[in-house]
Amino acid sequence: MSTTQTARSNSGLVLPHGVDVARTAIKISIIGAGFVGSTIAYTLVARGVASDLVLVDTNQARAEGEAMDIAHGAPFAKVSSIRAGGYEDTAESDLVIITAGTNQKPGETRLDLIQRNAAIMRDVATQVAKFSPQTVLLVVSNPVDSMSFVAQQVTGFPAWRVIGSGTVLDSSRFRYLLSCELDFVDARNIHGYVLGEHGDSEFLAWSLVNVAGMGIDETAEAFGVDFGLDKRKDIADRTRRAAYEIIARKGATYYGIGMAATRIVEAIVRDERSIMSCSTLLDGPYGIDKLYLSLPVVLGQHGVSHVFTPQLTPEEMAALGRSAEVLRSAQNMVA
Repeated sequence: MSTTQTARSNSGLVLPHGVDVARTAIKISIIGAGFVGSTIAYTLVARGVASDLVLVDTNQARAEGEAMDIAHGAPFAKVSSIRAGGYEDTAESDLVIITAGTNQKPGETRLDLIQRNAAIMRDVATQVAKFSPQTVLLVVSNPVDSMSFVAQQVTGFPAWRVIGSGTVLDSSRFRYLLSCELDFVDARNIHGYVLGEHGDSEFLAWSLVNVAGMGIDETAEAFGVDFGLDKRKDIADRTRRAAYEIIARKGATYYGIGMAATRIVEAIVRDERSIMSCSTLLDGPYGIDKLYLSLPVVLGQHGVSHVFTPQLTPEEMAALGRSAEVLRSAQNMVA
């Protein structure tokens, strides 16, 4: 492994930076083989991200069944090994994904889950730290901001190695809805972020929307679309309510987060230095200290290497402050 240098991010964290000698094998472990965990496993295999994949669940039979089902499609993908196991089988993982926890029930907010899932997260994080002390940890369990804080506190890992999936999926939903309004322009070419909590206090940063170098007002004019206050409120409500609407119809969400988590993993294990709105521990930006929430971050092989603090409008700054207050109250419940 090459010598590692350090760089300081806007978050005030000292972060490692440097390119390691390329690894031919990537070991990823997923803790929790329910709908979300198994969907992430399937998507990782389908996209050829992991060469060694381990599924762990308190329901061993479920983990074994999911591993068997996915493994039978291995000849169509780029994976050498997928199996169920215990925590000891996750040893020396390059990346560990935690999806373990109880599901969000119809009508229940993500924050309602906090006490039930915090106890589970403490147990899981303890085992992860024991068997993979150098791993990068991706937390997907909800409420993800608070659970990321719990995982970081329990493991003692540097904050840049404990990342929450944050608002990556919310931002994808935002971009998809914008695409629908813009004559279905490829959503990959629409840049926009949902920031703050992954939950009811999140906000859409309209001032940061960019399409071919144009802001939202210029884009609206180019397409002859009205992005006035009513339309923006409608898109914000649909983005924020998406998970509730899906849960009401099918009981759970897993395909979207499966693809979002896989995209995060790709950026990390391939050292892409991609920018995504993940949940990370802030220590200074916007006057926010020791709090996990989502801002645009650079993702590479060591985790988060830089936290961006874009200039927000006064209204967006107020929304960020309100979201931080909600998350501070939740985080205090599990501190």
